[in-house]
This record gives sequence, structure tokens and C-alpha cells, in this order.
Amino acid sequence: MSPEHKLPLHQEVMLLSLKDEKGTIESGAYYHMAIGAAILAELLLSGRIDVEQDKKKKFARVIRDGSLGDPLLDECLQRIVNSRKRQQLHTWVSRFANLRNLKHRVARDLCRNGVLKEDEDKVLWIFKRKVYPEVDPRPEREIIRRLEKAIFQAGPVDGPTTALVAIAHGSNLLKNAIEKKRLKERKDRIQRIAAGDAAGKAAKDAVQAAQAAAALTAVIAASSVATTTAIASS
Repeated sequence: MSPEHKLPLHQEVMLLSLKDEKGTIESGAYYHMAIGAAILAELLLSGRIDVEQDKKKKFARVIRDGSLGDPLLDECLQRIVNSRKRQQLHTWVSRFANLRNLKHRVARDLCRNGVLKEDEDKVLWIFKRKVYPEVDPRPEREIIRRLEKAIFQAGPVDGPTTALVAIAHGSNLLKNAIEKKRLKERKDRIQRIAAGDAAGKAAKDAVQAAQAAAALTAVIAASSVATTTAIASS
């Protein structure tokens, strides 16, 4: 696979979520919600759906059916097409995030592209699990280069990169690509990109998918803290 090959957003999110050598998910990463948001963002950026606003609620509306050439994206689009009633963006993010075997489906696509390899390790020396160590670092390096260019330089940011910054920022994935200290110094710039201020209409719609995921991950994070606190005090 050539370094110029462009991956879909959900595969880029997966690469940011995985530890390169171990092939396991980085701690503190709400990767499943991020992948759900990336799928919705991809459908928005591809012009298959758009955002329909009704008062304060934002719904996904199909404007063009047809295959995108990616089985996962096609399945998710058909779920929106076949839905009996319109659903809000955050509902679709959650539904996509909870698709059966989502992590393995995305990781195996990256394996077929020669970016990852499928392997096994053991948890506590007993339980086997699938892991996906990186074998071709070039695509992830290109992703990080794009993120750094967007964050540390001025000027407009293209739609897919805008959506990726917003998703990675909202789901705690940026720190896997860029040092925390450097991110802190560019906090305002990151927030402007994540708000869609440096993007066009399609990217702003995609950012709304990312923001829907960010809202859900915040709820998940709060629930996790509450559960941990309750267990500790019991």
C-alpha cells in the first residue's frame, strides 16, 4: 500500500486508537464512539446524507443512495435509508458505534490493506484475544502529519481533516498522535477547528457528527467515573 493511499475516516480513527506494537486499544480512548462519528461524518462528506435541523434537534436525512465502495459505510447508509422514522445525529453515532464486531471489522479492512496484521495474545495468561499490531507505519504517519499541519499552522482546513480533528479531540485520541504539552499550547486553535470555524459547509455538517460523539463520550466518561467511585466507596 502506498503512503499516498487515502483511508476512510473510520479507519484513520482506528489507527489513532491502537497501540502500534501491541495492537491493543490505547487506554482512555472512546474509540467506538469515535468510529461511529467517523462513519456518520464520512456519509455527510460524501454527500449521501445531510443535516436537517428541527428547532434544536439535528437529524440525518438521506439525499443520495448508492454504494460508496466500502461495505461498512454502505451498511450504515442503508440503515439510515431503511429507518422507519428520522433519527438525530447522536442516535446514529451511537448505533454505528455499537455495531457487532465493529473494531474487528475496521481492523481487518486495515489488515487487507497491509497496514495492520491480525494476531493473538493472552490476557492474564489465560484468555485469548485478537490484536492488530501495525506493520506499515506510513499511513498513520501521514494522518499525524495532516493533524499537525491543521493544528500548528494557520489557514483553512479541508473537510476530512476538520472532521478528524473534531472526532479525535472529542474522543481523547489526539494525545495518541501529538504530545500533550504541544496540544495544550494550541488549545484555542483545536477548539476552533473542532467547531468547524475553518471549514466549509460539508465539513461543518461532519463536525456536528463529531460533536454528537463528543457529547456521548462525555456521558460515558462521567458514568465510568461514577461507577468507579461507587465501587471504591462500597
